[in-house]
Amino acid sequence: MAKSMRIKLNRDGVRALLASQELADNLSDRGERIAAAAGEGFEATTTKNRDRVVVFVTSETAEAKKAEAENRALTRALDAGR
Repeated sequence: MAKSMRIKLNRDGVRALLASQELADNLSDRGERIAAAAGEGFEATTTKNRDRVVVFVTSETAEAKKAEAENRALTRALDAGR
């Protein structure tokens, strides 16, 4: 029979990790790979919100918006970020 285990997170440590430059670099690389896999007209933007780093991949041109609407280009490119 498996014993239960408790994990107590260090909140300050998690907060620091979510806002770290290392995470920002990692997410930026992933976002760029997704944008490249989606095709021309997609752009990755990395920014820091109130307490964490986030990356957005958006369609910047009419052709990219059409590619996402009709063929799910961005949706299909998500695996490139793994």
